[in-house]
Amino acid sequence: MKKNSYIAITFVILIFGIYAVPKIVKNFAGNQLLKFEKVPAFQFTDQNDKLVDNSNFEDKVYVVEFFFTSCPTICPRMNENMVKIQNEFYGNPSFAIASVSIDPERDSPEVLKAYAKEKGATLKNWYFLTGEKDDVYNFSNDGFRLYAGENKDVEGGFEHSGLFALIDKEAYISSRTVVNGENDTPIKFYNGLDDTQIQWLKEDIKLLLKE
Repeated sequence: MKKNSYIAITFVILIFGIYAVPKIVKNFAGNQLLKFEKVPAFQFTDQNDKLVDNSNFEDKVYVVEFFFTSCPTICPRMNENMVKIQNEFYGNPSFAIASVSIDPERDSPEVLKAYAKEKGATLKNWYFLTGEKDDVYNFSNDGFRLYAGENKDVEGGFEHSGLFALIDKEAYISSRTVVNGENDTPIKFYNGLDDTQIQWLKEDIKLLLKE
């Protein structure tokens, strides 16, 4: 009788394993972040009028956004969410943020410094960056493949995405695979206006900081 019970239990465990293990493995694999392009070499000027380049981000996990201080539409919301990310990782020396202005002619270091103070950007490693227009647009459009450009027909005079890029300690753009039913959909960037994706971004920053 006892032997039959063991056989029955073993059979149940086996059936459970056949059904459940692939799903468990699939969920575990979803925690492995994807790597995309490596961030190209750059050199810009920050809100303290100091030169900033790739070396400032060595061995750091960081988030990149493209914005401009006079943006009347999505930028205020983007930076509200960026402040939430700042607060989540405040005091961690291995975390940084790079906010790159796509309006460098108006966004001088002085303007960026005032903007940072107004928005509550107090993280030591939060760099508000400006530079030559061509360098900024090449960095966005070619380096990240995130469109940024002037357009007099849109509110604010500039077009750009509201997306955040996550960079790992080896300077690669990183992101996750989103499981949607039976389909796995890779995303490259995080929507800086979407609360769910901001939460994903926080979770993925934590994963990269552990590496």
